[in-house]
Amino acid sequence: MAFRPLVPFGWGTPARRGEDPFTSLRRDIDRLFEDFFRGPSLAPREDAGTAAVLTPRIDVSETDQAIQINAELPGVDEKNIDVQLSGDMLTIRGEKRVEREEKHKDKNYHLIERAYGAFARTIRLPFDADPDKVEASFDKGVLTVTVPKPEEAQQKTKRIEVKKGAA
Repeated sequence: MAFRPLVPFGWGTPARRGEDPFTSLRRDIDRLFEDFFRGPSLAPREDAGTAAVLTPRIDVSETDQAIQINAELPGVDEKNIDVQLSGDMLTIRGEKRVEREEKHKDKNYHLIERAYGAFARTIRLPFDADPDKVEASFDKGVLTVTVPKPEEAQQKTKRIEVKKGAA
C-alpha cells in the first residue's frame, strides 16, 4: 500500500525518503517557534522566495531631556554606518561586508550561517528633532544615538504624584 504525502506539493520542507512525514512537520513547527522567539536580529531571516534580510536589534530609552537608541551591529565597521534624521524619522543604515580571506580561495565552505549585506532600520520619534543636536557614537559593535528633546517636548512631560486614598 502506497502512502500519499499529507502536505500538498510546494508546502514546507519535503520529507526525506523513508522519513516519517510527521518528522518533517515537527521540523517546520520547531523552525517557526525558533524564528518567533528569536525576534528581529542581525541574523538572516529567510522568507519564502526572498533573500536574507538583516535587521539590527535596538533598545530605545527615554529621559526628560533625550531619547537614546542603542543598536547592536556586530561585525559592522563604523565607516559602513549611516545615521540620518528627517523630521521625526531616524534611519540607521549600514552594510556588513564579507570577511573571507583571499589567500584561502581553495577553501570549500560546507555551511555559511553568518549574514552579510545591507540593512536599514527606521524609528519614528514622538517629536521633530534638531539634526544639529543629535549625537552618534559606535563602540564594541553597539551604535548609540542620542536625540535631545526640543523645549516644547520637555515641557509636555510632568510627573503626577500618586496619593493613597479615594479621589
